[in-house]
Amino acid sequence: MKSALVRLREARDSISATEGSIADYLLGHPEEAMELSIHDLAERTFSSPSTIIRMCHRIGFEGYKEFRRAVTYEMAIRKKSEEDEQKEITRSDSIDDIIEKITYKNIMSLEDTKNLLDAETLQKCVDLVRGCRTVLLFGMGASLCAARDAYLKFLRLNKPCVINDDWHSQFLQARNSTGRDLGIVVSYSGETVEVIECMKAMRENNTPIIAITRCVASPVAELADYKLYTTANESTFRSGAMSSRISQLNIIDILYTAFANSEYEYCLEQLSRTHIRKPASLRKPMSEAK
Repeated sequence: MKSALVRLREARDSISATEGSIADYLLGHPEEAMELSIHDLAERTFSSPSTIIRMCHRIGFEGYKEFRRAVTYEMAIRKKSEEDEQKEITRSDSIDDIIEKITYKNIMSLEDTKNLLDAETLQKCVDLVRGCRTVLLFGMGASLCAARDAYLKFLRLNKPCVINDDWHSQFLQARNSTGRDLGIVVSYSGETVEVIECMKAMRENNTPIIAITRCVASPVAELADYKLYTTANESTFRSGAMSSRISQLNIIDILYTAFANSEYEYCLEQLSRTHIRKPASLRKPMSEAK
């Protein structure tokens, strides 16, 4: 199911003034708006049914009916998420409670991230990976772990890629980028200062940038050419960056797999060639291993 309200919010600054007034009303009063027919909504927003339909088309819906179904579904999910806030980790939780709550939050994070993924945007990102000379990876803290996972995956497919652990090296990497390279930035908050500086350097070099980031207005989202959005249902111990990390890794898995699938035969050959087997000298006969 498409995330209607997220798409509408993202498109808000690129639509006409009349469509903007409709969007503002929908974003401000989603539950109330879903009770209105298209004619009632047009009257309430001083617009016309044709303008509402045109706005729905702009954000990827066939018409108002499909859009309204998507919003209704999204509102139900939001309500459930608000109820799930009661499932936060508490001091009295048992080990079984912690297992249940953390697993549930990770599953919800993956489900929400799936609903935010746009197939057309993902395809454009795959095309960029295929066409670039080198993939340049950026991230700090927990996001660096996700970026390093991408490095190992692309390395197996013999796609040239670069990652550095410290910010100064990442900044030099960005300064040396060209229009033939591709920057992939991982930042959950979208406000990591070091990553933003690297992105600014790449923009100066006309290097295309993909951001794996949270679906909110942020400096990272603004500087990126393409956004692959993640969500997170973090627990009380947010500093661990748990479900946000799961979402980032899921996006990387999807991007990597889509890229490998686009060059299917070659990547199968590469995966076979780069599979590291244990040296024969280290393998023990079954009789000795027991």
